[in-house]
Amino acid sequence: MTKVLPGKSFPIGPTYSENGVNFSLFSKHAESVELLFFNTREDDDASIIIRLDPRENKTYHYWHIFLPDISPGQLYGYRITGPNDPSRGHRFDSTKVLLDPYAKAVAFSESCPKGVVVDLHEYDWEEDLPLYRPFSQTVIYEMHVAGFTKNPNSGVGDQIRGTYAGMIKKIPYLLELGITAVELMPVFQFDPKTRDGRNNYWGYDPVSFFAVHEGYSSGQEPIHALNEFRDLVKALHQVGIEVILDVVFNHTAEGGEEGPTYSFKGIDNRMYYALEEDKSKYKDYSGCGNILNSNQPVVRRMIIDSLHFWVKHMHVDGFRFDLASILSRDGKGNLIENPPILWDIESDPVLAGTKLIAEAWDAAGLVQVGSFVGDSWKEWNGKFRDDVRSFIKGDKGKVKAFISRMIGSPDLYSHQNREPEQSVNFVTCHDGFTLNDLVSYNHKHNELNGEGNCDGTNENFSWNCGVDGPTDDPEIAVLRERQIRNYFTTILLAVGTPMLSMGDEVKRTQLGNNNPYCHDNRLTWFDWDLVEKNRNLLRFVKMLIARRRSRELGQLENTMSLNEMLNSGRISYHGVKLNKPDWSDQSSSIAVSVKFMRKSAAIHIMINAKPEMLEFEIPQPQERGKNWRLWVNTYRKSPEDIFDWGNGPQVTESHFQVNAYSIVVLES
Repeated sequence: MTKVLPGKSFPIGPTYSENGVNFSLFSKHAESVELLFFNTREDDDASIIIRLDPRENKTYHYWHIFLPDISPGQLYGYRITGPNDPSRGHRFDSTKVLLDPYAKAVAFSESCPKGVVVDLHEYDWEEDLPLYRPFSQTVIYEMHVAGFTKNPNSGVGDQIRGTYAGMIKKIPYLLELGITAVELMPVFQFDPKTRDGRNNYWGYDPVSFFAVHEGYSSGQEPIHALNEFRDLVKALHQVGIEVILDVVFNHTAEGGEEGPTYSFKGIDNRMYYALEEDKSKYKDYSGCGNILNSNQPVVRRMIIDSLHFWVKHMHVDGFRFDLASILSRDGKGNLIENPPILWDIESDPVLAGTKLIAEAWDAAGLVQVGSFVGDSWKEWNGKFRDDVRSFIKGDKGKVKAFISRMIGSPDLYSHQNREPEQSVNFVTCHDGFTLNDLVSYNHKHNELNGEGNCDGTNENFSWNCGVDGPTDDPEIAVLRERQIRNYFTTILLAVGTPMLSMGDEVKRTQLGNNNPYCHDNRLTWFDWDLVEKNRNLLRFVKMLIARRRSRELGQLENTMSLNEMLNSGRISYHGVKLNKPDWSDQSSSIAVSVKFMRKSAAIHIMINAKPEMLEFEIPQPQERGKNWRLWVNTYRKSPEDIFDWGNGPQVTESHFQVNAYSIVVLES
């Protein structure tokens, strides 16, 4: 090691330049800091140890140093001495090697994760930039990077199954499906094992907020993971597909009092985490043992720096914030009216135009759907999921709630005078039943999780259509697929931003497991044999998405607020009789007419969630002398379940018979 220089406090983390590397670390309560270098990820003992001199290498609470001889690929960590007094919130342990929170790549090992020095500017982006597609033109596909291609029948080759490179090979499938954005389940570096030693398949236990998960890389080196992820983003952008990351800023993999020490606990536990009055214990609104003190200034800065990194250096287009309501709490767990971190994110100029989506609840019962802060945040609409599930399966008394979800949930959002796309509409996601299981099981079957079937929600609003699980009964099979078409039709016709879940378009099943967080196997992987087996359903979904993205169905008017749209006179409601909707608690049918901006264009939707056929009166088309055409009839089998726009059979009668548990859409 040649000359050692004092370094600077900013930027935080490791910063590589042609002259060397500047290291900077925040720790208010540290008494001494050592910078450690390692030759391999498996090494327990450092090859070089540099003790930072607080007289030269400390400014305020930042410990820093500049080393001319360090190159990209160098593994490093910290060892910090300070008070070990949990009763005061301090958990310093000088025997631990600690991961730099700002490391841009991580070499994970059982002994300790180590940071890796990287040169962020060596990658050739080929003029790629985030796409900034409006929400009004967005169709989201939530997916798991590894699960998408890990099944051997994916055909991508054994070397890249379950990797970023494997996903690149399957981009043509996503392009043909027609979605415009992928929402990737966590790709921040996470602990690949749960605290009881099982597979952490979902990845909602971050170790780092800056490093891409190397377990999804086809290479052996952490820097390869960084660039392979960039390859994926660039390849998706080249075909017009945006990349949204599911990010976890509410807790870390270090868990509670008995959890491991990877980084934050040993760097400055009291600063990074929200603690109980007994400061030896952690507040936990995440269900994972701890929560970050996200509105503490240093943690706020780290979150903003992380988001900047993923936008500036990884070119991602947006973020979905897991359990975002936790970010509305202060260090004592109290709800803040105007949470600083959320307004920091909302008003940040680097993030202007970046998609921001909140899971507007937490694991402690706080629900902010319809009341989340800010002017640009969109929200996962859990009420859309529950109300649509209930109505489609025939529950009575749900007509008003169902229609509210179909027209943008004005009961939740109209008071904010926001755009119609504020509601992210979904019926299924990673957390819960697949769409196939939603129509195949009345109750969850999570026995394989090893928790006595006690994990996962019991409120599924599902209906097995007569028999629980797989069946050879052809009538039940037909009804199930009809219900699946009903759900897809609802999601893709509703006002808001539609989101689909990976594999639902080909009837992927998890055999009734609604919480398969620990299964990295065929139970959760995309089964590519289903693409051919269920090609008719896939065709149906593709055609719905294509029309959704058209000018008429994309939204009534991109520049309209939700209130303006609802008050425009373009939406009218009917029952089986025109202009006589049945809003009673006994009703389970409704009809809706929607006029588009183009003077003569309209659709008429008839929904029958009853077990018997209903005959609906049909209004006259807007244009005199023109007949309605059938566009969608979920009762029919392919290819008569959906038609190319304008090419369906003409409807000349004044009535239309809608079969049991069916949706019919006419267009003109």
